[in-house]
Amino acid sequence: MPSQEMNLPNYFLADLPPEATLSPAMLTEACQTLKRNRERYLAGRSTEQLVRVLSDVAEAWRQPDNPFRKLALECGPAETGFSSATLKRGLDAFFRQITRDNLQALLVQDLGKDSSHVSRVTGHDSRHASSATRQFWRGPEFLVHIAAGNIPNPTWMSIILGLLSRSAQFVKCATGSAFLPRLFAHSIYEADPKLGACLEIAEWPGGNADLENVLFAEADCVTATGNDETLVAIRSQLPAHARFLGYGHRVSFGFVAKEVLSHSRALRIAVHVTDDVVAWNQLGCLSPHVIYVQTGGEVSPEKFAELLAEELEQREQVEPRGELPTPPAAVITSRRGIYEVRAAHSPETLMWYSKESTAWTVVFEADPRFQVSCLNRFIYVKPVKDLTELLQHAEVVRGEVSTVGLAAPEHHAEELAAALARWGVTRVCPLGQMQNPPLTWRHDGRPALGDLVTWTDFEIQ
Repeated sequence: MPSQEMNLPNYFLADLPPEATLSPAMLTEACQTLKRNRERYLAGRSTEQLVRVLSDVAEAWRQPDNPFRKLALECGPAETGFSSATLKRGLDAFFRQITRDNLQALLVQDLGKDSSHVSRVTGHDSRHASSATRQFWRGPEFLVHIAAGNIPNPTWMSIILGLLSRSAQFVKCATGSAFLPRLFAHSIYEADPKLGACLEIAEWPGGNADLENVLFAEADCVTATGNDETLVAIRSQLPAHARFLGYGHRVSFGFVAKEVLSHSRALRIAVHVTDDVVAWNQLGCLSPHVIYVQTGGEVSPEKFAELLAEELEQREQVEPRGELPTPPAAVITSRRGIYEVRAAHSPETLMWYSKESTAWTVVFEADPRFQVSCLNRFIYVKPVKDLTELLQHAEVVRGEVSTVGLAAPEHHAEELAAALARWGVTRVCPLGQMQNPPLTWRHDGRPALGDLVTWTDFEIQ
């Protein structure tokens, strides 16, 4: 894939044969090569050129005959555990967002209206004297991403942000999760080999200090996605000069207001919730663990849970979850066993589930306390009298909530969103869109691209 003309080794590290051992010397060489290629092929690129390449690559991924898409759908189930239908939905949802207009909107939001240039001028008044400031921004020379292995979207987005910040990038994937990031990197290389030569993908088990110390020593900035313990461990390894951007453990939930629980609308809302549960098999931080349903509507929370179960059963026929490894399947089976016992002894617990498989599970509990799901299409439905009661019972995860999916009348939705924002939620969206944030979404409430860049203010008298 990379060529000798660009002074790259004739391999992508992620394409090394299984028996090959990645050494610190090889990693050092790769990092140095990426930095040289960045200086030659990326640092001087215009924003317009970068936006054009990225939007063209995304458009190609949406075409049925695209070879990278075809490979993802054909080999992805065996490589990732997602069914072909789940992969198709995920690919379409992600790459539909990567358009020229959306990329430009992201740049303007995070870097200002003149973001297509490396500098901009703003006027200000200092001690009644006329003056102006010219502002320059720069991205990291060498950006390292430590990627989580659950779903590919965050890794794809990290790559896109790194290219827009004009950074050489090294993506370290969790073991067994490099397939989709590697395909995306190859597609960038095919569209623009010089741009692709500034990007490297590799994977190895976490905790390999020999490799990670080399990688972190080269980095100007490190981004990492994972559990909080992983982030603490990574931060402790970084040298003083390296900036760290960590995205830790987050959970999400939904809220259905009683005003929209008419018989005609409840089924549509159940379809939207199913979209959120099925997307990437509920494995992302934006996926719901619990759907809270307000009491007092035409459709009761118990009936809504039943509608959701019926919709999940239908969706399994056209968008199957896929096979699970034994450990997570055993967790689902064990969790079901607990609720079977509770349901047998109390009318306040109900359960619906796929027969002869662990494909999907809906548990209704009268207890409104927030419950962490075991995921893979295992969803809780809980009744609450209002949002205030919900937040009281979700206090245990306050500060860890990423997204709340909302179904509420338009005149009431903004008031609910404001209350959720005051409580600490960083994103509120319609149910059905939880795992499909816009490109301008601020990850954990922070500017995704803006966090990468550093500004210089040049004050002109």
